[in-house]
Amino acid sequence: MIKPKALKKGDKVAVVAPASGVSKESFDRALENLSSLGFDPKAAAHARGQKGFLSGTDAERLVDLHDSFADKSVKAVWCVRGGGGCPRLLPSLDFDLIRKNPKVFIGFSDITALHVAISQRTGLVTFHGPVGTSNYTDYTRGHVLELLMNTARPPIVIEPSPENLKKEATLFHPATIKGGRATGELTGGNLALLASLCGTPDTLKNIAGKILFIEDINEPPYRVDRMLTQLRQSLDLRSAAGFALGVFEDGANASKAAAPLLDVFRDRLGDLGVPVVSGLSFGHIAENMTLPYGIKAELDADKATLTLLESAVS
Repeated sequence: MIKPKALKKGDKVAVVAPASGVSKESFDRALENLSSLGFDPKAAAHARGQKGFLSGTDAERLVDLHDSFADKSVKAVWCVRGGGGCPRLLPSLDFDLIRKNPKVFIGFSDITALHVAISQRTGLVTFHGPVGTSNYTDYTRGHVLELLMNTARPPIVIEPSPENLKKEATLFHPATIKGGRATGELTGGNLALLASLCGTPDTLKNIAGKILFIEDINEPPYRVDRMLTQLRQSLDLRSAAGFALGVFEDGANASKAAAPLLDVFRDRLGDLGVPVVSGLSFGHIAENMTLPYGIKAELDADKATLTLLESAVS
């Protein structure tokens, strides 16, 4: 495992768009967000581009990633958004370059494909956390800064967002599917991406004894069932230590989707004999905790907490 160096105020951050692009206004807001965190954000050469649903060609998006990791003045590589397109980059991604130039890499959603591949092929600790265009609430801001700047000493207990607990929608509230505690390294990400990686060279491997964190958005229960079934039939889920499920946001249908979705979680994960809890504060939501890949953690499915047992940066 390779831990990137902790960030400091004023550090230069490369803002990349390895998946979909954003409007000029959204990109400018992303730069303002990262500046407000105390960093010095710089847009990568092709990050403001648009090519259909992508921010640019595969070659352009790869250049931005490679240049950002190779640039010694850059201390972190921050994705402006997710969207689609990251799996297309994996066959040509220079993992040796990334391994030799370890630094903070952060994003979520479609960025899951890059996280899983980089984690498994290089051992670098990367961060499933807010993108540039995220809503940096006090909860989101506090968790990402304490992890990236190493201002909190482990064990770091991450509890559900108080703001989420105030919401009426059931999916924002923790639900214990299978009680108990589990300890292991963190891995996972967006469910649709985890499913799409099955059968490829970068499918999740060696999940034995690990805690899988999973989230998604706007997926009806039958599709969540299908993707979890794909994971069950592609991976040895019984060997995992436990499952931490985020908020599977479904917009206006959040209340209606809650009961059938929880039934899917119980059916597809509840029989594995390991702790499972849903509704933790991460995913496509404003109150988004940051989760480091490869770091040892403890999941308490009864208390709905994740406790980081070691620092994520050096």
